[in-house]
Amino acid sequence: MSETATDLLPGEPKPARRPVLNTSGRVERLRKIALWLSLLPLAAVPLYLDGSWLIIGILGMATAIGAIGLTLLVGTAGQLSLAHSFFVAVGAYAYAYAAGDPAGGGVEGLGLPSALAALIAIVASGLAGLLFSPVSARLKGVYLGVASLALVFIGDHVLKNATPVTGGYNGREVAPLSVGGFELSGGSPDLWVLGVPYGGRERLWYLALAVLVLAVVAASRIARNRPGRALQLMRDNPAAAGSMGVPVQRYKAAVFTYSSVFAGTAGVLTALAFEFIVPQYFTLELSISYLTMTIIGGLGSVAGAVAGGLFVTALPLLLERFTGSLGFLAAPGSGGLDAAMLSRFAFGALLVLVLICEPGGLAVLSRRLRRRS
Repeated sequence: MSETATDLLPGEPKPARRPVLNTSGRVERLRKIALWLSLLPLAAVPLYLDGSWLIIGILGMATAIGAIGLTLLVGTAGQLSLAHSFFVAVGAYAYAYAAGDPAGGGVEGLGLPSALAALIAIVASGLAGLLFSPVSARLKGVYLGVASLALVFIGDHVLKNATPVTGGYNGREVAPLSVGGFELSGGSPDLWVLGVPYGGRERLWYLALAVLVLAVVAASRIARNRPGRALQLMRDNPAAAGSMGVPVQRYKAAVFTYSSVFAGTAGVLTALAFEFIVPQYFTLELSISYLTMTIIGGLGSVAGAVAGGLFVTALPLLLERFTGSLGFLAAPGSGGLDAAMLSRFAFGALLVLVLICEPGGLAVLSRRLRRRS
C-alpha cells in the first residue's frame, strides 16, 4: 500500500517534493552559446583565405540574407513569389544611384554618403514591396506567383532602358561603402591585422557576416513569436486565422514588405561585392534560384535558408574555380558542359530528391540526424 497524506501520524511533517528540473531553458541557452562560438572561426577566415575565396563567401552570405526573406514569405506565410530578383535589383541599383558620382559621365548619381545610400536602398526595396502588397494581400498560391512575374519583366525593361540611372545593358559602377571616411568595402585607409592586409574583400566579409547574423536573429524572432504563429495559421487555414482575429490581408502585406527589405539588403551587399552591376544578373533565373534555396534548405526554416543560400551560391563558383583541374568541364561559353550548366543539373537533381525523399529539406534532415546521435 502506498503512503498517502492520511497515513502520516499527527504532527509528522510531510515529505518534501523533489524539485522538477526545467532543462529546456538550459539546453536552449547552451545552444545559443554554441551558435555564437561557431562564429569565431568565421571571424578568422580573412586571415587565412585569399580574396577569391572570400568573394565566394561574401556572395553566399548576401544571397542567404535574401533567402531568409523569401522563406518567411513562402515557407512561413505560404505566399508564393517569383519577384525576389526584382527587389534584389531595387536594392542594388538604388544604392549605386544614390551613392554614385553626380558627374559620372553619362550615368547619373546623387553623390550621397554611402552609408545613407545603403539605408535609402533598403528602404526603397521595402517601399517597392509595400506598393505591391495590395496585390499580394488579395492573391495566393500560383496566382500570386504569376502576378509577381510582372515585376520581373517590368524591372528587366527598366534596368535595360533607364540608361542615365542604371547604365543600361552596360551596367554601372558601385561606389564603396564607407563610414566616417573608413571604407567597409574598399581599401582606404590601409589596415593591417597580424601581418595580413585588410583590403576591400576582407572588410566586406565582416560586414556581410554581421548583417547575416542580424538577419538571422530578426527573422527567427518573427518566426517564433506571435507574428510567426499568426503567419503559420494564416498559411494553414486562412478562415480559422480570420475567425481568431488575425488581420489576414494586413499580415500578407506586411510579410511581403519584410521579405522585400531582406532582398534589398542582399542587393546592396551583392552590389558591393561585384563592384559593377549589370541587368543580366537580376533575371527570372535569379528568382528561381532563390526559390530553390528555400526548398532545399526547408520551407519556413531560417537556418535552412542560410544553408540553401550558401550551397546554391557557392557550388557554381567553386566549380568554375576548379574548372581547370576538372577535366570533364568545358570552358565557359564553349557550348559544352561548363560549371554553370553542371550546377543547374545538380540543383535540379537535388531539388527532385528533396521533394521526394525529404520535403522538409536540410532543416528536417539535420534535426533527424541530431536525434539519432
